[in-house]
Amino acid sequence: MTHARSRRAAAEAATTGTAARRDSALAVSADGLPAWLEPVARAARTVKAQQLSRFLPPESGAGRQSAVLVLFGEGARGPELLLMERSGTLRAHAGQPSFPGGSLDPEDGDHTTTGPLRAALREAEEETGLDPSGVQLFGVLPRLYIPVSGFVVTPVLGWWHTPSPVGAVDPAETARVFTASVADLTDPENRATVVHPSGHGGPAFLVESALVWGFTAGVIDRIVHYAGWERPWDRTRQVPLDWRA
Repeated sequence: MTHARSRRAAAEAATTGTAARRDSALAVSADGLPAWLEPVARAARTVKAQQLSRFLPPESGAGRQSAVLVLFGEGARGPELLLMERSGTLRAHAGQPSFPGGSLDPEDGDHTTTGPLRAALREAEEETGLDPSGVQLFGVLPRLYIPVSGFVVTPVLGWWHTPSPVGAVDPAETARVFTASVADLTDPENRATVVHPSGHGGPAFLVESALVWGFTAGVIDRIVHYAGWERPWDRTRQVPLDWRA
């Protein structure tokens, strides 16, 4: 073997070894979760896509594969979720609160295996500065669909066992990063129904000076419901999308 081939072989072996270690770090495990998070892990193991949303991926396989990180941590006010507000200049979902996440890149790998796990962590790091080593992935929800943008989204559940500083990394993409306590998300006073100009209504949360609606609110609503955290709230209360006006 020539020196050049030897170097290439060594580089390929190193790359393969790095990929193997990276894949091992992407293991999904509910071991060691705090007791309050166990109901979410149990629900993730049994819930069906139809129980989460009426918008399901096209049977044709069309759609842009993506993933979001649904990250639970524990802050000063107890359990909380990491959220971000998208920049108002973006073409898709501008100004809308969301989970960190985005499209799968080719290097993320197969969307049916570890691709969504890697994409969720990578996007969270790129958007919020999150240190992925402080996150334990403990569940994956069924893939859902966002018709307006054509995204097929895999929600990946994480436990933020070692919090790291976060903030808007690129203001062109992210306006701000914030956490919303589960106590506020389940408070009936912070819950409402939002009606889109198309006429479609869906759950909404008014937390941390933000109106969380759309796909993100739908996922939170179903998690809260199936985890047994939901409290009775007034579903007839409607909030307009321009609620700050």
